[in-house]
Amino acid sequence: MIRPTVSMGGFEIRKGWLDPAAQAAMAADIRAVAAAAPFFAPLTPWGRPMSVRMTSAGRYGWFTDRSGYRYVDRHPSGVPWPPIPASVLAVWRALVPAGRDPDCCLVNHYAATARMGMHRDADEKDFSFPVLSISLGDSALFRMGGPSRRDPTSTVLLESGDVVVFGGPARLAYHGIDRIRAGSSTLLPEGGRINLTCRVVD
Repeated sequence: MIRPTVSMGGFEIRKGWLDPAAQAAMAADIRAVAAAAPFFAPLTPWGRPMSVRMTSAGRYGWFTDRSGYRYVDRHPSGVPWPPIPASVLAVWRALVPAGRDPDCCLVNHYAATARMGMHRDADEKDFSFPVLSISLGDSALFRMGGPSRRDPTSTVLLESGDVVVFGGPARLAYHGIDRIRAGSSTLLPEGGRINLTCRVVD
């Protein structure tokens, strides 16, 4: 099957990369990750709670609190992060010709009212590796900009099974989630959207 690719400002969007069966299998894998390392509500360095809940898989998990943004090797409960599921690694290996697997798979759960402000993924040590993002569940309006907050932006609707790869000039581009289309997918029994972002950390 030919999967359409949309290129927008260096963001390569693979529409429908995961078929419904692959989406269901990956969602089950993520439920297992969350059982081992439960979702938690992070705080920004300014003490504000983020609207998403998160967990991670891999050598590191991305974390934020009043001490700042950083990668840590354990869940807040003290347990190590579980391994990145094979289903997620298979997507990375198919689309990222890096010869190296990611160190972190950040798992964000968006409820109907959750948002993600414009930000850059800039806490890694080597920006030569791209970020790979997988959408599961409800659709989301994804906003993409450039390396400056003042750059023009554009939006695209990300649906369940879509994959985005951004590297090169887009690696440090600002991006965010404007809104979730609640009820647009039946993949997740609890509703909402799961977003997986895979990164090489060090």
